[in-house]
Amino acid sequence: MKNDYQIKRVRENQVQELQTISRLTFTQTFGADNSEADLNKYLDEAYGKDKLVKELENPNSEFYFILVDKEVAGYLKVNEFDAQTEKVDEAALEIERIYLDNKFQHRGLGLALIQLAEKIAHDKNKKKIWLGVWEKNYHAQKFYEKDGFKRFSEHTFVVGNDKQTDYILVKPLD
Repeated sequence: MKNDYQIKRVRENQVQELQTISRLTFTQTFGADNSEADLNKYLDEAYGKDKLVKELENPNSEFYFILVDKEVAGYLKVNEFDAQTEKVDEAALEIERIYLDNKFQHRGLGLALIQLAEKIAHDKNKKKIWLGVWEKNYHAQKFYEKDGFKRFSEHTFVVGNDKQTDYILVKPLD
C-alpha cells in the first residue's frame, strides 16, 4: 500500500485541529465501550482547549500530526521528565497518545509514529520508551507486542467516572 504521508510538529495555533482529531480518535477507539456520560466527561476534561494549550506549552511534551494528502490522519504525543503520566524511568520517553482516524488505519501510519517516537527517544539519549494500553484493547496490544513492547506494570485510567486498567508496556532501545 502506498504510504504518502507527512509528519509535522503541532504548534499552539493548531490547537483546534488537535482538539478535533483527539476527540474523534478517542471516540472511535473507546466510544462503544464507555457510557455516553463517561465518554463526554473524559473528552471535556482531557481535550479541553485550555488543557491542550497547556500541554502544547510544556517543554517536556511534544505533539506531532501525521498528515495524508494534507488531512490530519492522526497524532502522537510524547513526554519526558515531569510531563510523564507515571514515573517509569528518567531515562525513558513516554508515548502518552498515539491515535489514528479509523479511515487511515492499516496503512503503516501507526508504525511510522512509533518509529518517530523511537527517533525522538534516541535523540534525547533515552534508554527505553513506554506507553499505557487499555487491558481490553487487544488489537493495540498485539500491535505493540509485535513491535517489541513488553508488559511491565499497570495503572488505573479513569474515563469519566469509570476506573479502567491500562497495561504499561516498555520497549528497550538499542
